[in-house]
Amino acid sequence: MKKTIIIVQILLSIASFGQGFLHRDGQKIVDGQGQNVLLRGLGLGGWMVQEGYMLQTQSFASPQYAIKQKIQEVIGDEGTKEFYAAYKANGITKRDIDSLAAWGFNSVRLPMHYNLYTPAIEEEKNGEITWLEEGFTMTDNLLKWCADNKMYLILDLHAAPGGQGNDAAISDYDTTKPSLWQSEANQKKMIALWKKLAERYKDNTWMGAYDIINEPNWNFTGTNKNGCDETSNAPLRALMIEVTKAIREVDNNHLIFIEGNCWGNNYEGIFPLWDENMALSFHKYWNYNTTASIQKMLDYRTQYNVPIWLGESGENSNVWFKEALSLVEKNNIGWAFWPMKKIENIAGVTSVTKIPEYDVLLKYWKDGGEKPSAAFAKKALMTMADNYKMENVTVKPDVIDAMFRQVQTDDTKPYKKHLIPGKIQATHYDLGTNEIAYSDKDFVNYRVETGNYDQWNKGNTMRNDGVDILPSKEKESNGYQVSFIEDGEWLQFTTEVAKTKSYKVAIRYSSEKTTGKIHLELENGKKTQSIVLPATGGNDNYKTATLSGVNLNSGINKIKVVFENGDFNLVYIDFKG
Repeated sequence: MKKTIIIVQILLSIASFGQGFLHRDGQKIVDGQGQNVLLRGLGLGGWMVQEGYMLQTQSFASPQYAIKQKIQEVIGDEGTKEFYAAYKANGITKRDIDSLAAWGFNSVRLPMHYNLYTPAIEEEKNGEITWLEEGFTMTDNLLKWCADNKMYLILDLHAAPGGQGNDAAISDYDTTKPSLWQSEANQKKMIALWKKLAERYKDNTWMGAYDIINEPNWNFTGTNKNGCDETSNAPLRALMIEVTKAIREVDNNHLIFIEGNCWGNNYEGIFPLWDENMALSFHKYWNYNTTASIQKMLDYRTQYNVPIWLGESGENSNVWFKEALSLVEKNNIGWAFWPMKKIENIAGVTSVTKIPEYDVLLKYWKDGGEKPSAAFAKKALMTMADNYKMENVTVKPDVIDAMFRQVQTDDTKPYKKHLIPGKIQATHYDLGTNEIAYSDKDFVNYRVETGNYDQWNKGNTMRNDGVDILPSKEKESNGYQVSFIEDGEWLQFTTEVAKTKSYKVAIRYSSEKTTGKIHLELENGKKTQSIVLPATGGNDNYKTATLSGVNLNSGINKIKVVFENGDFNLVYIDFKG
């Protein structure tokens, strides 16, 4: 009898949050079996909510409505509808989610735009709230793809009705219309939307959580326009309570994430908490990765006996990624990085290729001048939409390696298989962190702490490490070269040597005026003689210098190329028997 009562009690405990659902267990997020779950996620930024910096329109059109206006100007309303249909269809597909799962992600955060689910209040009649099927269908499909991969989906209201912050691009806030905080109708619409979503997904166990408002940044009583000096945050707290009540009317199963003001981090006045199945989200960008940087959230976790989650982070170097994720995982904090796809970027897991015709449009939108024809503009935009397909983006293995493998080990890994004898491209140095796989003077951006925007990769191309890379015009290159080399920096290459013997090394390089100098450092601690690289008279004028007497043993060899004197461009090193 006692055994039966205990079993019933356990089942009732599980059922209180819904069997199989993610839920709060004290300070942890656990699954339906009570096992700790460390969320490792990616935010699908740019899919439902475009931001100018992702499309390189930030300087003249940052919120989505402004981007759409620019597109309408060149291809008209029908062309714009066609572009957005293709953009959304290609932006995230099952292949994208399959890829995320294969790379190691166990969750996805979906930044939603309310206007895919319900019209703007200006389009409604007599205060009604009506629904659009497009957003729900997109969410249904995404949830199925996640479930197929045993991944959790976290819904994130990124663009709330009216917009929830003065940082307009984040929530597509149009300053000519009432914001979320200036309109009761917008708040009612937001509450109704969350109830509708909860009603639809209440029984799905792969729906991981509801992140009910992303990065509110609004001054209610303070002087900082982004709400960073607010001490009460009363309107934010009141709205989140109302949303929670609406969700709980139809769904007692799902975990709810809340966010503070000031881009998610100002929790002054938000406590005490009002729901048993709740967790706190915080966002972390461009600061030091010390315990002190997350101490306030750790204190909240202890004080209020509630889980915490790093709901958004990224936009930095691989070194920063490794540091940040090592820090939060050590403290049992799950995370969701940002974003999935941007045009020509190195800091994301993928990069969308930009075509020259799109540059023509960007120049026209920014500077004016002769307007491109509608046919030209439409072809350019539709090609860009096609480039968002997973099969057309460039996957960034160094970023993925930093987020997963490098968090677990300091060991390096070959970027590619390097056989000796053979040619090794300079940009194919080992995967690993600074001072382990390479040494570079500038390798991270801590601008929130330092006040300086530190560019960790001056070339801003190919890889997201400190090593500075530029495109190369050398015909035997892989299209890139290591540039902006400083004295004392180095690169490491893990190689497979066919035979024990002495090799000659051809060094392909260029430099305008400066004489470079390098040597190789071999795994047995021996150093080769140094070789001088005379100036070639131009950065696109390439020459070869040969280093002789490099003795290597057969098998795996880790070889460092050490730059004694820099200020030249290194294209490749070619080991010849």
